[in-house]
Amino acid sequence: MYIYSFEKLEVWIEAKDFSKMIYQITSKFPETEKYNLISQLRRASVSIASNIAEGSARKTFKDKAHFTTIAFGSSVEVLNQLIISYELNFISEVDYLDLRKNLESITNKLNSLRNYQLEKSETK
Repeated sequence: MYIYSFEKLEVWIEAKDFSKMIYQITSKFPETEKYNLISQLRRASVSIASNIAEGSARKTFKDKAHFTTIAFGSSVEVLNQLIISYELNFISEVDYLDLRKNLESITNKLNSLRNYQLEKSETK
């Protein structure tokens, strides 16, 4: 089976696993949040890994960096929603801090990847 380049990226693996964690955590949210925070958190977390994957298929480093920037934006969106979820007592402090730590690792890697892509786009 062919392995695509994004599947080898540590940041994509972390983002994919993070998204699975979000699905598990949000399954414990109140049913009333099904079409609100649950849906928003799940879609935004999936967007992180999806944009990394989509960007890897682009030809220019500038295009790749654009999708990495979108993934970074989705990460910040997830952080905002996690803060709200924590303040509404939908998630415990332990889960909140664990998710935030994972998200920090992802955003650091996305930032490094974007910087690399932008440097490469300038040298072409």
